[in-house]
Amino acid sequence: MYTYTEAIDYLYSRLPMFTRDGASAYKKDLDRTIALCDAIGNPQNSYKTIHVGGTNGKGSSSHMLASILSASGYRTGLYTSPHLLDFRERIRIDGRQIDAQFVVDYVNRQKELIEEVQPSFFEATVAMAFDYFATQQVDVAIIEVGLGGRLDSTNIIHPDVALITNIGMDHMNLLGDTLTEIAIEKAGIIKSNTPIVISETHPVTAPVFIDRAIACNAPLIFADQVFKAERISKTDLLQEVEVLSDATKNVYDLDLTGSYQLKNVLGVLAVVEQLRGLGYEIPEDRLKEGLAQVQARTGLQGRWQTISTDPLIICDTGHNEDGIKEVIKNLAEVHFKQLHIVIGAMKDKDLDHMLPYLPKDAIYYFSNPDMPRAMSAMELAAKASTYGLKGQECGTVVNALAVAKDAYQAGDLIFVGGSNFVVAEVLSSITS
Repeated sequence: MYTYTEAIDYLYSRLPMFTRDGASAYKKDLDRTIALCDAIGNPQNSYKTIHVGGTNGKGSSSHMLASILSASGYRTGLYTSPHLLDFRERIRIDGRQIDAQFVVDYVNRQKELIEEVQPSFFEATVAMAFDYFATQQVDVAIIEVGLGGRLDSTNIIHPDVALITNIGMDHMNLLGDTLTEIAIEKAGIIKSNTPIVISETHPVTAPVFIDRAIACNAPLIFADQVFKAERISKTDLLQEVEVLSDATKNVYDLDLTGSYQLKNVLGVLAVVEQLRGLGYEIPEDRLKEGLAQVQARTGLQGRWQTISTDPLIICDTGHNEDGIKEVIKNLAEVHFKQLHIVIGAMKDKDLDHMLPYLPKDAIYYFSNPDMPRAMSAMELAAKASTYGLKGQECGTVVNALAVAKDAYQAGDLIFVGGSNFVVAEVLSSITS
C-alpha cells in the first residue's frame, strides 16, 4: 500500500468494524489486542495514561482532559472513537491528527501480524494508537473506552487515574439490560490501587463501583459529591460556570456549551485533583485555559455545535436515552418558532429508549445514514409515528437536510441528531 486511502480502505474492508457491522464486530475478550501489543513491544507501557469510560460524556471529558494537560505543557496523546469525518481524528497529539504516512507505514509493517491475529478494526487501531504515542514520545495519553469497559480493547493499559462519566441504557444487546449489568461492564476499567473518579452518583450503579473499588483497593471519588457546578451565563461560544467545593470557589469558561457539560466538568476537575496529587503540574491558569479552548486545542466537534446561523442549524451526537434527554434540555434553552429535526438511527438501536423523549411538535426529516447498520428512513418514520412524531421520509441525510432547509423560515431551528453518523454526514456536506 502506497497511499493513506489504500491503507484505510484495507483496514475498513479487511477487518470487522462495529460502526459498520454492529455486534458481530465486537470481540468479547482482550486476546487479540494483547497479541498485537505484545508483538510490537507493548508501547502502551512507555508513557502515562488516563482511562475514560461511561455511557455519555466520555468523549467530551477525554477532550477536556487532553486540552488541560496540553495547556499545562504536557505532550498529550488522545485516543477516541468513533470519528466523524476522518479516521485520523481518533488519534491526536496536542490536537494534531496522526500523520497519514504513519498510518500507511504501520499498516504495511503490521499487515502480516494483522492477517495472523485477525483483530477487529477497533483492536487494530487501538494498537496503532498505542504505537504512535510511543513513537512520538508523548508524556501522557488520554484513552477513551470504545464500548463497555471490562472487555474493551483499551483495557490493557495501567492508568494513573480512571474516570467513568455516567451509566445509561445503551448497547444493551452487548452490555446488559439493566443499569447494574451495564455498570459492572463499565467498572471493569477500575484497576488495583488506581484512583477511580465517577462523575455522577446514581443509587443503582454506585454500589457496583463501591464494591469493585473495594475489591481493587482503588481510591474512589464521586465527583458530584466533591464539586457542585452552576451556570452563570451562556453565549453561543462560551458558558461561564461557577464550581464550588468545600475549600474553593472557581469560575471557568467552557467552550463546550451544552448543559450536560456541567456534569462532565465535575469529573474532569476531580481527575485533575487526583493528577495533582500524583505530581502532575497543572497550574490553575492553565486549567482555565484548557477548559476554555477545548475545541481549538483538540478539534472536538458534534457536541451541541452550532454549524450555521442562517439558517440556524445545531447538531449533537447524543444517541441514547440519556443523550436525548440532554438534547431536549438544551433545545429548551433556544428560542425558535418552529423546530425541524433531521434524524437517523442504527438498526440495532433501542429506539424505545429514545423516541418517547423527542418533542411531538417538531417536524421530522427521517433519513438513513450511508452505513450498512443504518435503519431505513421508512422504518424509522414508522417507528417514530407510534410515538406521535410526524414528518417525511427523505432518504439520504444530505437530502433530509436540504428538505429541512427548504422548509425553514426565519426564526426557526434545524436540529441534526439521533446518530453520530447523521451528524458526520451533515458536517461533511457543509465543510466539503
